[in-house]
Amino acid sequence: MTTLICTFAILIDRLLGDPKKWTHPVVWIGQLISALDKWLNKGTMRKLKGLVCVGIVLLTTGVVVGSIVYVSYQVHWIVGIGVEVVLISLALAQKSLEEAAMRVYSALQNEDFHEARKKLGWIVGRDTAQLDEPEIVRGVVETVSENTSDGVTAPLFYALLFGATGAWAYKAINTMDSMIAYKNERYGEFGFVAAKLDDIANFIPSRLTGLLILIGTKTAFKMPLRARFKRWIIDAKKHPSPNSGYLEAATALQLGIRLGGVNSYGGNSSFRAYMGDLQTELTRAHITQSVRHMYIVTMYFLILIGGICLVLSSTWS
Repeated sequence: MTTLICTFAILIDRLLGDPKKWTHPVVWIGQLISALDKWLNKGTMRKLKGLVCVGIVLLTTGVVVGSIVYVSYQVHWIVGIGVEVVLISLALAQKSLEEAAMRVYSALQNEDFHEARKKLGWIVGRDTAQLDEPEIVRGVVETVSENTSDGVTAPLFYALLFGATGAWAYKAINTMDSMIAYKNERYGEFGFVAAKLDDIANFIPSRLTGLLILIGTKTAFKMPLRARFKRWIIDAKKHPSPNSGYLEAATALQLGIRLGGVNSYGGNSSFRAYMGDLQTELTRAHITQSVRHMYIVTMYFLILIGGICLVLSSTWS
């Protein structure tokens, strides 16, 4: 049943995306994290306080979502299924990720590079004001690639295992990572547990999603699959994130492009190791191809993990 619920959730998210007039539940989670940050992130023992923050956010999210689901099923099983479908669809970000990427793509199609840089700045943390088209495209492709796991397949993974409660527990972890898991003076200790928990939560989904990109999408990289697999593992480990490299390396290899390079943050430049080979110059067409990868891999992910869950469920029954 969970696999069927997730299938409907994927379809709703793909067709409708996030309701424009609703306050997205992630905003409420973010408000809770901000309040706990102000309350706890000071003085000594900040790692322990960070652990308390993580515990409160996860417990609150789990109790709220779990209670909504439980009460819904008590009303009627059809109501319960409907509520879970909506909750899981809200945890997915296929359409919103596509829309963000295509805003940049549309600006490039109109040769409006100022607008393209501006729209790119909405979805990346790097400085965008001086970027040329290949670098704008790189920013979009890297974002779509990484968020194919963070925003789609990872919450789907936990939804398939634990229903809507699992999907939103993951979203809480991911939101904490984006808000407090920074290696700086303020968050280096307080966000330590949140960062490590996010690494753990994304370990399986990121690698499985990267593998599905590698074997399930059309490749422009003139290299046998076995050789590409070895190259994928090597390139993925170059990324500063223990998980994101598996997405970006797979995308680079499949599209025949090179990702990574020099990024500027607040005027300070940093170099990220290259992944893939520059067989072809980055062009705006690679944006649409990366979005297509996201949709293809999401369906493969659903079929694979959903199928495994069905087999295990039947065996236990």
